[in-house]
Order: sequence, then C-alpha cells, then structure tokens
Amino acid sequence: MQFLVYILAYPLLWIISILPFPIFYLFSDVVYFIVYYLVRYRRKTVKENLAIALPHLTDKERKTIEKKFYQHMCDMFLEMIKTMTISPEEMRKRFVLTNVELIKEYEEKGKSVVLVASHYASWEWLLTLNAQIKFRGIGVYKKIVNPYFDKLVRKIRSKYDAELVETKKIIPLMAQNQRDGILSLYGLASDQSPKLDRAFHWDTFMGIEVPVHTGAEMLARKYNLSVLFVKVKKVKRGYYEATFIPICDTPKKADGFEITHTYLKEVEKQILEAPEYYLWTHKRWKHRR
Repeated sequence: MQFLVYILAYPLLWIISILPFPIFYLFSDVVYFIVYYLVRYRRKTVKENLAIALPHLTDKERKTIEKKFYQHMCDMFLEMIKTMTISPEEMRKRFVLTNVELIKEYEEKGKSVVLVASHYASWEWLLTLNAQIKFRGIGVYKKIVNPYFDKLVRKIRSKYDAELVETKKIIPLMAQNQRDGILSLYGLASDQSPKLDRAFHWDTFMGIEVPVHTGAEMLARKYNLSVLFVKVKKVKRGYYEATFIPICDTPKKADGFEITHTYLKEVEKQILEAPEYYLWTHKRWKHRR
C-alpha cells in the first residue's frame, strides 16, 4: 500500500516541481484557498497559538497574520517539492547565505559546529549550505513513515551533499566523527514542543513558560562543539536569506541552560519581526505553566 501511494503521488509531485515559477505560485494560491477556506486545516490551533504568543495584537491584526501564514505555508511546502528539479544555480539565487565565510572560519579552526534553526521561513532550503562548505553536513531528522518517500527525500538532499540522520542515530555518529577527526556541521531545529515525559527543562518562549528541547546544548557540551543559530529571512515570495549568528564557542563553560535560552530568544526576535513566517500549525504551547 505504501508503494502504491508513492507511485501514484510521484508523477504529480514531479509535474508540480517542473512548473515555471509564475505558474507554480498561481498553483500555490489555489492550494491556499483550498487549505484555508475549504479544508480549514488546523485553523483552530493556529488561532489559539497566535492568541497565546501575540496577545498584544488585536484580533484583526492576528487574523491578517493568520491568512498570510497560510499563504506562506502553502508556498513553503510546495517549494519543498520544487527542490526535486530546481537547478543548483537557481537555488543559490533564491536562497542566499549572507555570511557563509563564518562557517569557513570554523572549518579553518578545526572546530565542528551545531547549527540550530527554527521552523521559520524556509528551513528546508538550508540544505544548499552543504554545497558551499567543506564540513560533513548532517541534518538531524525524524524518519518518514513511508520508506519510499523517505528515500525520495534523502535523494533530493543528496543533490546538495546533505546527509540526513535519524535522531536516535546521531549520538553514535557524533562519537565516531570525533574519534575519526571528521569535521562536521550538525543541523537541528529545536523550537517545537518535546513530549512531556522527556521534558526536564522549562524556559520562557514568547512570554510563556514551556518545556523545551535541550538536545543541541547537551550534544554541544558533550563533544565541545561551537553553537551557531541560523536566522532565515523571507525577502519576497520565493526568495530567502540566511545569516549565521554565533551563540557559544565554549559550551563546557556555559552556565545552566544558557545556550538553549539564547537560542529561544533569537527565535523570538525572528518571530516578532514577521510572525506570518513561523510554523503556527504545531501545538507549541500545548504544555505550559
């Protein structure tokens, strides 16, 4: 059944991916209308999240953000499909790394890096980074249930030398890389809500005390990795910029959960600048004090 779903879906995905960008975004507008007005996908969750995180705004202002978010979300998920056939040259034009030389400085120092991102703007197109650095670039991800789609996602990312590793396998891989002296960059998105039985640290996020993921900080401490935050900005439809911001070069000396806290503050600033580009469909504040 999983293979049947894959072979039926693949031709449609491929056709979407080869559409010229003007037609591609017209198609996205149609998808937005269906998702927002007909399917009403998670509209209750989005409305609740916006009210919790942005209480200083009026209902009308939050409604405007809500609609803009759904438009962006449809663009973003279709852009993931576009990655199947987009050329590396076109990708570099549409996803610009403003200070990739910072990554190269860490390469010269011989220091591996944990790169923390958030579910904001286009985190998927960050995979272009791997084509511009010498580090072994590894993205930590949750395996897709359908093995055929999981294989497709891996194949797409391999175009840019990106390597995906399941969460449960990342610690043994880090240990092996350390032993073999392999300089690596490990990418994690750590802004979503952990399962409550695995949450042992709480912090303030958008003014609300919530359980937070601390895996990036724990790994940085264990293997003495520098920590960078990547801030992604949507310049205009289909165009993004990514800027790397140092968080900590000496994780073993950092106090408490200072690295995690600093990361969350960077994500907050990102959201407040343009809240419509954050992934509001996830139940980020389902556990709160």
